[in-house]
Amino acid sequence: MLKYTILTWLWWDILWGGMVTIHLYKGKSAREALMEKGILEEFTKMNPYNPSIKFNSDLAQIAKRPLTNDYDLTYYGIISIGTPPQFFKVVFDTGSSNLWVPSIYCKSFACSNHNTFNPNASSTYRATSQTISVQYGTGAMSGILGYDTVTVGSIVDTNQIFGLSKNEPGNFFHYVGYDGILGLAYPSISTSGATPFFDNLMRKGLVSQKLFSFYLSRHGRAGSVLTFGGLDPAYYNGSIQWIPLSSKTYWQITVQGQVVACVHGCEAIVDTGTSMIIGDSNNINNILAWVGLHKDQNGKYSVNCKNIGSMPDVTFVINRVEFALPASAYVLQTSSGCSSGFSPSNYQLWILGDVFLQEWYSIYDRANNMVGLVKAI
Repeated sequence: MLKYTILTWLWWDILWGGMVTIHLYKGKSAREALMEKGILEEFTKMNPYNPSIKFNSDLAQIAKRPLTNDYDLTYYGIISIGTPPQFFKVVFDTGSSNLWVPSIYCKSFACSNHNTFNPNASSTYRATSQTISVQYGTGAMSGILGYDTVTVGSIVDTNQIFGLSKNEPGNFFHYVGYDGILGLAYPSISTSGATPFFDNLMRKGLVSQKLFSFYLSRHGRAGSVLTFGGLDPAYYNGSIQWIPLSSKTYWQITVQGQVVACVHGCEAIVDTGTSMIIGDSNNINNILAWVGLHKDQNGKYSVNCKNIGSMPDVTFVINRVEFALPASAYVLQTSSGCSSGFSPSNYQLWILGDVFLQEWYSIYDRANNMVGLVKAI
């Protein structure tokens, strides 16, 4: 039943020339699950969201806590680990570098409703004495590292190191729709020095080009895809704008200053593993006020859904090219109302998450250390 359900949700297109497209889907968000149970407000107070925690400027600390999660808008795909295969839903995250999934050794509440890896059931599993420990914006995980065969679409990555969680304290991961994380950033930020999945693919010649690309569909529609080893013109229009990285850790780029925010320029992470657009509080509050949002009695900016059509675009200037976001992109619309897709932080590094990437097809070029952006269809 599990295998049938997984293959119903996700199907793989195998393309010529060492290029593989993995179809992604958006499950029920943690926010929606918490709201249904009537515990969102209580949970938020007990688990304050700190999205910038995975972008600490101290690389020694980054290795200890490279991941975070938001309550909304997370895109998942399915991988298998082991022989015979055991299936897992994972977030393909350009903001971290480690692969991990829950294991049978995990007795935490968060593991009770997720798929767990059983190393005893895999003939190709190889144990290590290494451990992994990661602090999240809304929780934590710790466990052990092992090696096994990881399959994504038609790509078979033998002898891939990954984390098996033994402890996931707190409640947050109980409510998310995915099991684990597959990081796609640089090896320099990988916890315990574990070789990232895409680095293994490049080293073994399993992709025709040393790049991958994302199309994230808008407004709850199906059709999101991740392409390893190439890009698919069916998902974008126009010319690709190539942006050099400012740091080979995350996919970090420089955003030029504008009138409303980021006057002297700022550094930003292109991050498929974060839902919102996040920046320092002063700049984000300037943007929210400029687009016409007003603080409610709780000090939060409220959004009237009826005003979306009259709200202005927010334009980012990156490598001297303008990338505009309409209000329909930066206002999140759900059955319970509308909210801002911008989130303030106490950290100076900006995060261009899924709210931005739904508008722009993104390409991550490891051969040339560049990010490509082009208008998504």
